[in-house]
Amino acid sequence: MPLFSRKPKPVKMQSLDELKPMIESGKPVLLDFMQVNCRSCKIMDGIVNELAEEYGESAHIVKVDVGVVPGAAQAFQIRSTPTFMVLSNTPPKVSKKAAKRAKDRPKGRQNPLAPRWRSSGLVKKDQFQRVLEREGAVKAL
Repeated sequence: MPLFSRKPKPVKMQSLDELKPMIESGKPVLLDFMQVNCRSCKIMDGIVNELAEEYGESAHIVKVDVGVVPGAAQAFQIRSTPTFMVLSNTPPKVSKKAAKRAKDRPKGRQNPLAPRWRSSGLVKKDQFQRVLEREGAVKAL
């Protein structure tokens, strides 16, 4: 084991085009919509960095600076920062009652950019962990 190993860090997105291959990989994608001058964003920055270290290669942890990435705020309807979203193309777990109701509805292709989870403001780390693990991420540590 190397003495100094690099810790995984969140990906800093430069354009929305980088998002498609991440979603197609099958891993959950946690998007952190933030701004450099936002106090709450700076508080959440440490938690997002810890999540990137803990989940390593089993999830994509992405920081999106809404001032740098053109069209990100409009595409995902971001009204305040920090806003967090989890995107995933894994099929959602459906209860028996929901499956019974779904038989009557027409089936269509799900939008991969539709968030599976969304929250704004300060969020506790354990809430992120529950959502990521529900979507298939596994802790690397």
